[in-house]
Amino acid sequence: MKLEIRDISKTYANGVRALDGVSLSITEGMFGLLGPNGAGKTTLMRTIATLQEPDEGTIRFGDIDVLKQKEDVRRILGYLPQDFGLYPSVTAESLLSHLATLKGVTNPTERSDMVEALLRRVGLWDVRKKRLGGFSGGMTQRFGVAQALIGDPQLVIVDEPTAGLDPEERTRFLNHLAEIGESVVVILSTHIVEDVSEVCTQMAIISEGRVLHAGDPRAALEAMRGRVWTKTVSKSELPGLRERARVLSTRLRGGASVVHVESDAAPGDGFVSAEPDLKDVYFMTIGGDQLEDGEGADPLAVGAGVDGASGAAGGGTVGAGR
Repeated sequence: MKLEIRDISKTYANGVRALDGVSLSITEGMFGLLGPNGAGKTTLMRTIATLQEPDEGTIRFGDIDVLKQKEDVRRILGYLPQDFGLYPSVTAESLLSHLATLKGVTNPTERSDMVEALLRRVGLWDVRKKRLGGFSGGMTQRFGVAQALIGDPQLVIVDEPTAGLDPEERTRFLNHLAEIGESVVVILSTHIVEDVSEVCTQMAIISEGRVLHAGDPRAALEAMRGRVWTKTVSKSELPGLRERARVLSTRLRGGASVVHVESDAAPGDGFVSAEPDLKDVYFMTIGGDQLEDGEGADPLAVGAGVDGASGAAGGGTVGAGR
């Protein structure tokens, strides 16, 4: 199955153009949609998930016209929105069973077996009787994956799923997604570059509602090999460096600045060749010199608030839109 997105555009009532002629072709496996907050990612994910209408364009998933056959889409869709609500006083087992019923799994034995299989798959079977209000962030996200997998979906959408997770929870979560992506289309929308570099075999970079790059992450890295240079410079050197070279990123370390620069050759004394990473690809594509604070904050977490412009930031109670 292939997801074909063609010329999707969306402008909100306040004049913000969230999507501007977006076209993508997504095959089975893990697809990373990378871009800053406000780039239009959530608007696109909600449109694919049939939760809002575009102004123009088409989306097809195999033989299904996504924009016209919404019920057909929802039957084969698993969706984990950026923010989803849980009922804190309900147990994981009870809520997952309820959501399975809403998804059409009405046979009690079949539903019970499915709930057990899903909770075991995401490592929550031992806490199935625990109330959801006592779950950690990682456990909550794993429950979100479980509900997204009800009914063996062929298309799975997860929107900013690892924000706020600790490293161990994040790794476990991405491993779950990678397993799912072995046989279905999984779209991972995120501003965290490492999420894409670790599990995705396809990617696109989106900014201000436009697709700037799409393809294989490995091919993008290979194309930049030998063109990225690094050096530690003082803050006072930065303005002059920016005038004579294309600075991709600047990371503060102990009062000094570690810069990554794109160039055919070393742009000056002291520069050494650096192994390119997806942040370099991103900044090369986006055409911006970004500053990192050196304390783990992601420099992509900036943007003009496109998705939030009309309150379309994707939320609601888990299971909505089924």
